[in-house]
Amino acid sequence: MIVATLRDIRRRITSVAKTQQITKAMKMVAAAKLRRAQERVEQARPYARGVADVLARVSANVDVELNPYFQERETIKSITYIIVSADRGFCGGFNSSIFKEAQKAIDRDLAAGLDVKIIAAGKKGSDYFTRRHYPVVARYTELFKNLMLEEVLAISKSVQNSFLTSDTDVVKIIYTTAISAIKTEIHLEQCLPILAAEESSARNEGEYLFEPSPGEMLDYLCPSAVNIQIWQAMLESYSAEEGARMVAMESATDAAQDMIDSLTLHYNKARQAAITSEISEIVGGAEALK
Repeated sequence: MIVATLRDIRRRITSVAKTQQITKAMKMVAAAKLRRAQERVEQARPYARGVADVLARVSANVDVELNPYFQERETIKSITYIIVSADRGFCGGFNSSIFKEAQKAIDRDLAAGLDVKIIAAGKKGSDYFTRRHYPVVARYTELFKNLMLEEVLAISKSVQNSFLTSDTDVVKIIYTTAISAIKTEIHLEQCLPILAAEESSARNEGEYLFEPSPGEMLDYLCPSAVNIQIWQAMLESYSAEEGARMVAMESATDAAQDMIDSLTLHYNKARQAAITSEISEIVGGAEALK
């Protein structure tokens, strides 16, 4: 009986050790992907800030209400949410956190009688909201397997077209950013209509001479601003996802080690008990022969 118990414990230790090897490898892969994702985020941030800055300066010199990208509807009847999640699991509470915040905002708008449309960027988000019968109108799965600008531009052009044709009145994007290796933050931002910068803040650095005219520049900048906002959100989300996955796999690896230590201790105690039992039997047999 004790021999069978020892065999079971050894089998469990071997099984947990194999699982630990997998989680350790997944942690290393996630760490490598995280470094590359962070590099892409850092490369995109200056461009995003630059576009936002130029857009603010140009829009301060024209009547933005004449540009369709800035036009707010008198009555908001329809709203589109771009929900950025992951394509894969094993990333801790990354997906559940974004789902919780998105669902809260969507339920509030549905309760207000708005026509809500969901664009799911990421397989996990697509599956989650489809199963719960939310109005998912577009699904972009396997997006983060090899995140490319062309695929993100397809999403951006789709929502821009919906807004410009009055198919939707507001477009918002909800995504995750990494504050640190163990802390993330959910962002809910409006993409369309573009929010005009405060005139005082846009003009406080002096006057500018624009060539071509501010209106023509605005026509060019608006689509680019929406494109870069959505692209930046995707990059930030993917970086946060890989960071969450690395932390989750590190925790799983540590938990596996704790289990191995516990099982090893249990094995040693059981083995010691078996040896003690055998010695007792030998001593008992010897005493019986006297």
